[in-house]
Amino acid sequence: MEKKCIFWFRRDLRLKDNTGLFHALGSSQNVLPIFIFDTSILEKLTQKSDLRVNFLHQQVTALQHELKQAGSGLEVFIGKPAEIFPALQKRFAYESIYCNHDYEPYAMARDTQIAAWAEGTGIQFKSFKDQCIFEKDEICKDDGKPYTVFTPYSKKWKSKLISENEGEVPKAFQAFPSEDLLHHATKDFPFEPIPSMEQLGFEHTNFPFPSKSVSQDLIKNYTQNRNFPAIQGTSQLGIHFRFGTISIREKARKAHQLNETFLNELIWRDFYMQIMWHFPHVSNSAFKSAYNHIEWLNNEDDFAAWCAGKTGYPIVDAGMRELNNTGFMHNRVRMIVASFLCKHLLIDYRWGEQYFAEKLLDFDLSANNGGWQWAAGSGTDAAPYFRVFNPQLQTEKFDKQLQYIKKWVPEYGSSLYPKPIVEHTFARNRCLSTYKKALN
Repeated sequence: MEKKCIFWFRRDLRLKDNTGLFHALGSSQNVLPIFIFDTSILEKLTQKSDLRVNFLHQQVTALQHELKQAGSGLEVFIGKPAEIFPALQKRFAYESIYCNHDYEPYAMARDTQIAAWAEGTGIQFKSFKDQCIFEKDEICKDDGKPYTVFTPYSKKWKSKLISENEGEVPKAFQAFPSEDLLHHATKDFPFEPIPSMEQLGFEHTNFPFPSKSVSQDLIKNYTQNRNFPAIQGTSQLGIHFRFGTISIREKARKAHQLNETFLNELIWRDFYMQIMWHFPHVSNSAFKSAYNHIEWLNNEDDFAAWCAGKTGYPIVDAGMRELNNTGFMHNRVRMIVASFLCKHLLIDYRWGEQYFAEKLLDFDLSANNGGWQWAAGSGTDAAPYFRVFNPQLQTEKFDKQLQYIKKWVPEYGSSLYPKPIVEHTFARNRCLSTYKKALN
């Protein structure tokens, strides 16, 4: 009797160059593709119009359509994976579960639970690297310890890439042509219609999500354009990397050919993922433990003004309004608004981290956490804590013509625009004093 297996889509919503899917389809000619809308995650979302759930639903629908064209389908569930897999076993007597690694704390605990159940039932659980180029402890110091500063990590990353090179395409960038094996996806299963957004407990929206295609010119010009929020100088691929609708290997391969600065951004993704894997405490605590002693002011009115984009600092307010309206914020502006919250307002970086987690289309736990700890000075960055961005100087440098500010803060310059909620020099001195007290 032909063996059956499951491929479980998670953060890898594509049929092309999908590592785990490639291995599943190569191991069996009767592979059932599934996706689970995990209620353990959905129940924590507060907005019924959550755009990320809309994006997920859109991509899962597209996957099902593509698989139908290949003569198969996608079975979609709502619930908890630990309950769904035993029930599914009774309908489709599978012998193995294939998937791709996920490095976030909840995901690792979930996978450990599923793997333990599978082992106890005589089912194989096989997981593969797919959402990064190098993972876990693949990039370590010569003594085996993890890197905690980006620059030496990135040098080792590039060194490993070159040392493992096999021909024109570096080994780490080589594709897994899963799309060529789709005829092995099961054809003998009563696929159910995908649950509607309403069945998931959410509202459908027609939001225009960023495209997954990026021009070569944008990548070529990335170095000189990426810091200017008024122009389309960044790829906005974050949501696609987050949910795996594009292959990290494909984009890294192009970046390697066209622009090292763009490649470095992808290396940052790997860096923060391995930081969270080696140091899981960072998900709710400062990477540098001394920073847990900072006496934050945590003024709720100041936080509300920051969230609403009404601080009286136009570059900060423009960024927050862009986020609130689009689910996106330019990366340079992310650094400015994060520094402002932590350093000018002395509000715990975790408040901002959580707000971004609720609003960002491209929210990724490790990258979001790494960015916020970088801004607060509590993370892996080697720079001292007294780096405090001056919003006015940042504006003069990166939005001199005020194009970005005027787009999002049209009342700037009029009596309708609020006065600054704190004076810069006072805020900087207060920040340095507070940090010094906690860290010395």
